[in-house]
Amino acid sequence: MNVPDWHPTSPLYAGNAAYLEQFGDDALTPWLNQPLPGAAAGSDAAQVAVLRLINAYRYLGVRQADLDPLRRFEPPPTPELDPAHYGLTEADLTREFETGSLFGVERTTLADILQRLNNAYCGHVGVEYMHITDVARKRWLQERIESAQGRFGVSIDLKKQLLKRLTDAETLEKFLHTRHVGQKRFSLEGGESLIALLDQVIARCARHGAKEIVMGMAHRGRINVLANIMGCSLESLYEEPLNGYPDSPLSGDVKYHKGFSSDIATPYGPVHLALAFNPSHLEIVHPVVRGSVRARQDRRGDVLGYEVVPVILHGDAALSGQGVVMESLNMSQTRGFRNGGAIHIVINNQIGFTTSDPRDVRSTLYCTDVAKMVEAPVLHVNGGDPEAVAFAVQTAVDFRYTFHKNCFIDLVCYRRHGHNEQDEPLATQPLMYRRIQAHPSTRVLYAQRLVDESVLSQSQVDDLVDVCRERLEHGESLSSPILSDFKATYGMDWGRFKHGDPGEVPTAISASRLDFLGERITTLQHEIELHSRVQKVLDDRRRMRAGELPVDWGYAENLAYASLLDVGYNVRVSGQDSARGTFFHRHAVWHDQKRERRQSGVYVPLEHIHGRQGDFTIIDSLLSEEAVLAFEYGYATADPDTLVVWEAQFGDFANGAQVVIDQFITSGEAKWGRLCGLTLMLPHGLEGQGPEHSSARLERYLQLCAQENIQVCVPTLPAQMFHLLRRQLVRPVRKPLVIMSPKSLLPSRRHLVAGGPEQRVVPASHRRSARATGCQTRGGVQRPRVVRSRSGPGGARAGRGRAGAGGAALSLPGDGVQGRPGCLSAGRDIRLGTGRTDEPGCVVPDPAPSQSLRTRWAPFPLCRPARGGRAGVGLRIPPSGGTGSAVERCVGESL
Repeated sequence: MNVPDWHPTSPLYAGNAAYLEQFGDDALTPWLNQPLPGAAAGSDAAQVAVLRLINAYRYLGVRQADLDPLRRFEPPPTPELDPAHYGLTEADLTREFETGSLFGVERTTLADILQRLNNAYCGHVGVEYMHITDVARKRWLQERIESAQGRFGVSIDLKKQLLKRLTDAETLEKFLHTRHVGQKRFSLEGGESLIALLDQVIARCARHGAKEIVMGMAHRGRINVLANIMGCSLESLYEEPLNGYPDSPLSGDVKYHKGFSSDIATPYGPVHLALAFNPSHLEIVHPVVRGSVRARQDRRGDVLGYEVVPVILHGDAALSGQGVVMESLNMSQTRGFRNGGAIHIVINNQIGFTTSDPRDVRSTLYCTDVAKMVEAPVLHVNGGDPEAVAFAVQTAVDFRYTFHKNCFIDLVCYRRHGHNEQDEPLATQPLMYRRIQAHPSTRVLYAQRLVDESVLSQSQVDDLVDVCRERLEHGESLSSPILSDFKATYGMDWGRFKHGDPGEVPTAISASRLDFLGERITTLQHEIELHSRVQKVLDDRRRMRAGELPVDWGYAENLAYASLLDVGYNVRVSGQDSARGTFFHRHAVWHDQKRERRQSGVYVPLEHIHGRQGDFTIIDSLLSEEAVLAFEYGYATADPDTLVVWEAQFGDFANGAQVVIDQFITSGEAKWGRLCGLTLMLPHGLEGQGPEHSSARLERYLQLCAQENIQVCVPTLPAQMFHLLRRQLVRPVRKPLVIMSPKSLLPSRRHLVAGGPEQRVVPASHRRSARATGCQTRGGVQRPRVVRSRSGPGGARAGRGRAGAGGAALSLPGDGVQGRPGCLSAGRDIRLGTGRTDEPGCVVPDPAPSQSLRTRWAPFPLCRPARGGRAGVGLRIPPSGGTGSAVERCVGESL
C-alpha cells in the first residue's frame, strides 16, 4: 500500500500519509534491491544444502533454544536442523562454503556456520520472524540476531542494575510474604526478571524519545510492578479497605486491580508512566490501553507514536485463550486505532491457573502464535538469564521504533506459588512443583554468576538485599526516582469534573450561529458528484436550514457535532458503517461517484467549519464490538475534551461487549474513581428486524444504574439528540451516556420536530396540563411518576405551534436550560431560516391512529424533581386503546 492510497482529508488520514511516507513500500526499496551474497554459488549441491540449512535455523532454531529455566523436558527432535537431513556428511564440516545472507561472515567452514547458527538461534533467546512477509523487517532482525551470536555485550553497570532490580523484586515478595501472611497478592516469584525487563523497556523507550508509557496487565505481579516500577507505596495498597473508605462514595477494589500513574526520572529525561486499572477479565485491558494511548498521541500530534508508547503485559494462558487479543491485534494497524506499534510482554509461567499440559492449554505450539496474524516478531527469552532479557528488550524496542509495528517478548519463567498464595499447586502439578521447590531463584543464580565474573563480591550482593529490606521497613519506594514537582505539558486536568454540578446547564446556541453551522455542513468545498440518494439528503438539509422542511435526526446530530467543533472541542465517532450510518441517516463523509483512487473524491463537511475548529474523526470500525468499545472507553478516560461516541450497528450487538459495559463503563467510577464521558448509541425498537435486533436490552442498563453512574436516555426528537450530545461536553460533569436511538426515526422526519403534522407545541398557558406530578430518582435514571396529556379545548390540542411562512421549527431552548418543568426543551423554539421565537412550550407527540393500539416509545417531559431528585428523561407507554385522553406511566416504575 502506497502513500497515495490514503485519504488526505483529515488529521487521521494525514497521519497515515505521514506514516506511509516514512515507512511505506518506498522505504523498503533499498533493502529489496540488495543482492544476496553468494547467490550464484547454487551449482554445487553441497552449497545449496548449506544455504537450506541456514534457512532452516532461521525458521526452526527456536525449537532447540534453551528457554525453560526449569529445564523440565528435552527439546523435541528437529531433523531439519541436522546437516545429514540435507545430505551433508562429517567430511563437509571442514569444507568452506558461501554463507549467503548469514550476517558476520561471507565464507567459512560448515562447522563454523553451525556454531554461529546455534549461538544465534538456539541459546537463551529464540526468535520467530520468518513468517514476516516484509523483507526489510526480516533482514533487520537477521542482522540483529546473527550479529550478536548469543553474546549480548552487557556492560558492568548494566549487570549491576539488572541484579539490583532482581533484588528489589525478590525482596519485596519475601517482605510481603512475611508481613502480610496469607493475603492474596498473585506473587511474581519465579518471574522476577519482569521488573528488570520493564526497567529496561522504560529506559530504552526514553532513549528513543518517549514521554509517556501506558501499561496494561492482569493481576500476576501487579503489586510488584506498582511498587517497584510505578513508585506506589505499599502503605496505600495494604492499608486501604477492600471495600473503600467508609466516608467515600467509591466502592473500592482489590489491590491487584489498581492502576497508578507517576513521573519518573530517566537518564534521557522524565517519563510519565500510567498503569491502567483492570478487572479480573485479564486481556480486556489490552484495547483499553490502546485507546488511552491513541488519545494521548492525538493530543500531542504524535502521529508516528514516538512520544507515547503502549506496553501490554499478558499471561501465557490468557493470551492464547481470550478472543479480545485477536480483535485488538486485528485493529492495531487500522487507520482509526493505530498506535505506531505496541510492545507486548508475556509473563509465561507455563501454567494457566492449574493447567500446564499443552494438550489442554491451546491448539498451537506457542502461546504467542496469535502474534503471527499481524506478522509481529516474537522473541522467546529464558527468564533465568537477565542479560538475555535485556537483549530481547533492546531488540524489541528498537524494532518497534524502526518499523512502528507490534513486537512480542515471551518471558519464559515459572510460578513459585499457586495461583494465589492460598493455593496448593502440588495437588495438581506434582512434577512441575517438585522441580520448582528445588530450583534457586533467578536473583540467587545471577548473583552467583556476577561473583564468579568478579563483577561484585559476595558481601556487596548481601548488602543489596539488606539495603532493600531496610528501605521496605521504613516504607520507602524501591522504584526509580519519582518526580513530585514535574508538570506534564500535555497533562489533562480532571479536577474540574470531580465536583461539577450535574444540574441545569445552557446547551443552546444562537440562531445566527446555528444558521452559520448549517451553511458550513451543507456546502461542498470541492466539486464532486454524489450518489443520487446522498444528493437528495444534502438537498433536504439545505431546505431544513432554510426552514422549508422539518429537521430530521441526521441533520440535528451533525449540527450538534458542528456546534462542539466550532468552540474547539474534538469529536470522535466510531462504529460499523458509522460514517454513513447503518440506517442511511448520518452521511458525515461524502464520496465522489467518479473517483478512481481512494485518496481522492472524499469530502468530510465537519472538517471544514473554520480554521480553528476542533478535530473531527469518524471511523468505520472493523467488525468487532468488545475491542472497539474498550478502545473508545480508554480514549474517553484519557481525554475529557473530546466527545467520544461508539455506535452499535444494532443495539443488541452491545451484548458482545458486555464485559466492557459491566466492568468499566458502569462501574469504573465507583471502583477506581475513573471519570468517563463515553457515549453509546444503541439502535432500539420493535420495527420488524426480528427478535434480536428489536431490543437494545434497555432493562439491562436500568439494572446497572446506581449512585448516578450512567445516563440512560430514549430520545425520539432531533432536539433531544442535539442537546444530549452537547450536554456531554458542556456540563462540568463526565458521565457515560447510553442512548437508545430509534431505527425507523433516523432517516425520517416523522414525530421529530415541532410544527410537523404529527406534533403539537403546548403554549406556556397550558403547560400545567402536561406537567408530571413528581419524579423519582433511582440509580441515575430519573423516573417521573404520572403524566396526563389532555385533548380537546384547553388541552394539548388547543395550541398548535407552527412555523412562520415557509418555516419549520427545531425545538432548541433559547436559554438552553435543561430540566425546566413541563418540557424537554424548556425555553424558546428557534425557527430555522426565520430567526423567530415563540413562547416557551414543550413538545408533546400526538400518537398516530395507526399506533394507538400498540406500545411505542415517546419522549417524556422533563419535570421538577421530587425529594431532591434531579430532572431527567423518562419513558411512557400510551394507553391500550383510543387516541384521546391518556394516562401515561413511567416504564421504570414497573422494573
